[in-house]
Amino acid sequence: MNILAATRSYEAWLGKYTSLVRYQINTKHQLMARDPMRFLRGSFFRWSQLWPEVCPQLAKATPVLAVGDFHISSFGTWRDAFGRLAWGVDDFDEAYRLAYANDLVRLAVSAALDASEDHLAAGAREICDVVLDGYTEGLKAGGQPFLLEEKHKWLRQIALDRLDAPRPFWRKMDTLPAVRHNAPRQVRDALHKHLPEPHLDYRVVRREAGIGSLGHPRYVAIANWHGGQIAIEAKELVPSACAWANPSGTKQIQYQNILDRAIRAPDPLVRLEGHWIIRRLAPDSSAFEIETMSGRRRQDRLLHAMAREAANVHAGTPGAVRRILIDLKRRPGKWLHSAVKDMSKAIIRDWKEWRKTYR
Repeated sequence: MNILAATRSYEAWLGKYTSLVRYQINTKHQLMARDPMRFLRGSFFRWSQLWPEVCPQLAKATPVLAVGDFHISSFGTWRDAFGRLAWGVDDFDEAYRLAYANDLVRLAVSAALDASEDHLAAGAREICDVVLDGYTEGLKAGGQPFLLEEKHKWLRQIALDRLDAPRPFWRKMDTLPAVRHNAPRQVRDALHKHLPEPHLDYRVVRREAGIGSLGHPRYVAIANWHGGQIAIEAKELVPSACAWANPSGTKQIQYQNILDRAIRAPDPLVRLEGHWIIRRLAPDSSAFEIETMSGRRRQDRLLHAMAREAANVHAGTPGAVRRILIDLKRRPGKWLHSAVKDMSKAIIRDWKEWRKTYR
């Protein structure tokens, strides 16, 4: 099936698990037409369909609990239980048991597509070298969380420069539209559970964010607490798109499993409640965009850290590190570059077809 038929099939399947916000789906379709990177972010379902066809041998590599929808915009900051600033993957909506190579190829493809739009300075071969080096280094270290305190001062400075300014952040939150009807009971129970104290007055608003998750219902509880505002979001999750591409696979949502297993300083305010992911929204829990960084050296360093973070996630699968390192040694030279080239071609071909309909 082509990209248009695949989209119709996937969205029909998706509608069985959630009440889709249709106008957001239309917005998503338009965003996907703008450039290949936005298309990639909005079409993981298509990736999950193409991946085993385009890269059949890699798709059989050592399996891990993987991010799935892994790309250069999958990163952000948060505070751990002791208030320390941490950095890493902040989106596990599509977590699934996949070959470790899926995350590496998708990360490198996203960087290569960004480079093709002149947002990154490196070429595809250099990108692949940086990704493989960072990932292998991370595996050999056994996984190391990115805490931006005593270590990673360079990353801390970048993070601090890019944290949302509190006043504009809360001003934007204040403009979000109120929910016209009561939020589902499960959402209200989950939000109540995560408020800092019982019987705290709050209002519930709707929020749009990202590209891949547009169309999924989101509710945000905003309250005043000890002299300032707080916000807690509930976003509805569905089974990974990999379950659509492979109907015989599990439909269990893996978000909490991958959070619990990954080598990281966990965010205590991110939890799965039923099929709703609950998390704090705040200026210091913000996305991390590599495109905003200038200079090849700084971009390479951040991409290297992203690949190490992939190792942190994969190291959570028992016994995987040793098997992956053995597998990497057996791989022929330039295997990653070859896979990135093939998957990039497939993505761009689909994007060009998509653009004919939605531009």
